[in-house]
Amino acid sequence: GLRAHDERAVEMLAIPQETSAAVSQASSWLGEAPESDGEEEQRLLLRFGTHRDPLLVARLVQYNVLEPETAAWNAGHRAAVAYRRREGHLAVPYNHVEGGIPGGEGAAGGSGAGFPLGRWLSDQRQAMRAGGILTPRAEKLEELGIVWDPADAAWEENLGAARAYYEAYATLAAPVTASIMDKPIGQWLANARKKHGLGKNPAEAARRAALLAAIDPDWRPDWPIDWQRSYAALKTALGPSGGEGGVLAFVEPGTLVHGVDVGRWLAVQKQDWQRLAPGQRERLEQLGVQPRPAAEKPAAARGKRAGAGASAAFDRGIAALAQYIEREGRTVVPRGWCEDLQDGTAIRLGVWLSNTRSRRAGLSEEQRSRLAALGIDWA
Repeated sequence: GLRAHDERAVEMLAIPQETSAAVSQASSWLGEAPESDGEEEQRLLLRFGTHRDPLLVARLVQYNVLEPETAAWNAGHRAAVAYRRREGHLAVPYNHVEGGIPGGEGAAGGSGAGFPLGRWLSDQRQAMRAGGILTPRAEKLEELGIVWDPADAAWEENLGAARAYYEAYATLAAPVTASIMDKPIGQWLANARKKHGLGKNPAEAARRAALLAAIDPDWRPDWPIDWQRSYAALKTALGPSGGEGGVLAFVEPGTLVHGVDVGRWLAVQKQDWQRLAPGQRERLEQLGVQPRPAAEKPAAARGKRAGAGASAAFDRGIAALAQYIEREGRTVVPRGWCEDLQDGTAIRLGVWLSNTRSRRAGLSEEQRSRLAALGIDWA
């Protein structure tokens, strides 16, 4: 409608030009009307194409459309200023009404009901998306701190919580149950790692991924999150010097950092060195960790109930369990649950975990350690 136009319409209409001479053309007579109730009917053909004075049209638009629209916008801006001054932000609920005195003159035309600020700001955001808001108006709202995309503002708030979590734990490999600054940061990070978790817009997703990587380059590792979390705990235990000066020798089973037994975890990494991904081994080597020499390894089959086949089955079960815990945030697995590994292998995880528990007396120390590292209390 006409309210969608801005003041430039007046400028275009009000270009100085000679006022047209008054032209009076009589309306055309169309002839006798069809017979009806006997009442006389005069039928005139109105000439809508008659030239009008642009100055007159400009004044009519100015007085009847633009000035009321500008007054309404200014009322909204005043309400936004009042809200910002009082609350310190412009995150206004949609149904919020600002100002107004019961029974008195309100901020919206004297109704006493106040100004519908939340709805008005929503209209301004829609106008911005459509490219229909004047630049000076947009700048005035930006001075007040308007967020044109509330969803993006919420993401930025969670990013701030992610920074706080990293400062506290030196990693973004947070458990899904973790929270900080009243934000469920663990679940938020888990969602961010999923497909399209950073948004379906490729450019925006890349920007957000870069912001997270600037906090922690390993925020989305190629290996289980619990491994990354334990690695960060070990790195914290070693301090700024890393593994230099024989510090690793003092990291023994029972050494807890942020709830992680880094001593036991370290022993498992040395023993399972060949099972680690190249990136995992590289990070451990940076801390001075080396695989256990062959001479120090336990006897070939000591502590193991079966040969290579049983060991491979256990590895698949551990991989499925780690994947399940990372996604679901809990260690309780329904007995009938089947977990699909990334290579497509289907693991009857509920049955496997139940059977492993019933046979725990026959597990090796290394197997128990791997289960304990995932939070399995009975291990």
